[in-house]
Order: sequence, then C-alpha cells, then structure tokens
Amino acid sequence: MNVQDTKGSHTSEATLIDGAAVAAGLHSELRSAVENLVERGLTPGLAVVLVGNDPASSVYVRNKIRRSVEAGLRSFHHELPSTTSETDLLSLIDRLNSAHDVDGILVQLPLPSHIDAQKVTAAIDPAKDVDGFHPMNVGKLSLGGGALVPCTPLGCMLLIKGVRSQLAGLNAVIVGRSNIVGKPLAQLLLRENCTVTVAHSRTEDLPSLCRRADILVAAVGQPELIRGDWIKPGAIVIDVGINRAEHEGRQKLVGDVDFAGARAVAGALTPVPGGVGPMTIACLLRNTIHAACRRHGVSSPIGNS
Repeated sequence: MNVQDTKGSHTSEATLIDGAAVAAGLHSELRSAVENLVERGLTPGLAVVLVGNDPASSVYVRNKIRRSVEAGLRSFHHELPSTTSETDLLSLIDRLNSAHDVDGILVQLPLPSHIDAQKVTAAIDPAKDVDGFHPMNVGKLSLGGGALVPCTPLGCMLLIKGVRSQLAGLNAVIVGRSNIVGKPLAQLLLRENCTVTVAHSRTEDLPSLCRRADILVAAVGQPELIRGDWIKPGAIVIDVGINRAEHEGRQKLVGDVDFAGARAVAGALTPVPGGVGPMTIACLLRNTIHAACRRHGVSSPIGNS
C-alpha cells in the first residue's frame, strides 16, 4: 500500500495515508479478479436500491454503480420514488434474494421515515448482504466467523494494516459506537489481538483516553473534535468523519480530527477527503466478489485479509 510501517516510531510530521491510492490499487486488483471469475463462467452481480431523491445518496449510488461497471460486475440499479411503500420495497428485496444473477444487494440509507430500515436490512439474504448489516452477519463477525464485513470498517482495517501489519498487543481507541463503523471495527481490531476501547458521548476524560491509543479511530461526526494534544506521539490516526465546516468564510470538508494538530504528532494519518472515503466503495465491490464466490462454491481470486 506504499505506506511505511511506523512501528510506533515518530518523526516530525505524520505520514499521510493515501486512501485514494490504496483504493485505486484495490480496484485494479478487483478488476483482475472479476476477469478471472468471468473466464471461469461467473460474473458477480450487484443490485443497488435507492428510495427517494436524497442528493447525497444519489451521488453515492451513482459512484457505486460506475465503479461496479468499471470492475466488470453486472450492475442492477433500482431507483424508487420516495412514496414507495415498505411492502413494495420488501417485495423487491424478496425478488432480488431469489435472483440467480444477483450476488450482492445494497439498499442505500437513509430510507424515507415511513420505512423501517432495520426490517429492510433483516429482509436481505445474509449471503447477499454486502453492506454487512444483517443481524446474522453482525453475529458472525462478533463470533469470529466468515461474515460479510461492513465496508467502512473493512476499509479502515486495510489502511491500518498498510501502515503496520502486526497489530497484536496495541491499544486501540475508537471514538464512536455506531453500528455502521464503531462496533464492527472494534470486532475487527479484536481479531487482530488489539486491546480495544470504544468511547462515546458519555465517556469521561476522553482526551486522556485518546492519548493512550496506538491506534486512534475518530468516527463520531463532530468536526475536528480530536485535537493534536489528544494524540499519542507516533500513533496511527484514522479519521472517518466527513463534516462541512466554515473556514475563512468558505465551506470545506473536514474530518473528526484537527488535521494540522494531528499531523504534527501522529505517526500516520488519514486526510479528509482522500482517506477512508475512497475505500468504502472498493470494499463494497470486494464484498460482492466474495459473496459471489461463496454462493457459487468457487475459490475467490482475492484474499480475505
């Protein structure tokens, strides 16, 4: 991944973890994997479902579809009006569950308020749940089984291990306990034999806790919450946050970490944008390929690490 192992050492300025470059490398690997599978008679298929016209969701979905086509996957796009009933959405999911040429199903969140997102997630075939949100995949992840892992935490792990391949014994602190990032990432770090602490809004003396972290992940949705003096010198800092904030009269994207302050202390640091974000779609396609191989009983041409 072209990021040197810091091995806990600290230089005057953090190494930037180029998520865009890592994601580009992964996309290239995935295209080769799909070509390999097509030669063996299997073309993985991804179905993306968008309900309503939320602008951010529409952009995300377009990017997912574009990337899946570039990788050589079959792409199925279902765009439904915001007035779609929960019953109709569940009926579509049932059809996609039964479709032989669909290996992955992604329902873009958030859904309109009249639709129960948990019910929709639970209706997706766990073997096709490439978001990794189905209760069965959540349970398998916690038990150390062969789960489909949520894409953003998986992307975080690939970036972390690109900096330091052996994580056993390190202290990891995750600020944020969401079902989408914080909780599944804690399970992935536990698999690597890290000592994991999940912090949240009720955590006392958060700065002191963060200062003990060899790996610090910010996924709380508060602009620049994590200050430079909260960071252990030489730590690996992963900033999952994407926030709009005003700087010098202009709107710009910032993370949950004070980038300038962190860069002076950390050993390695993800920027925003260009850090974790590009990895999410790459990991979605990776999950789709794994799901296809498992469903059709063929060996996967990509690793499981």
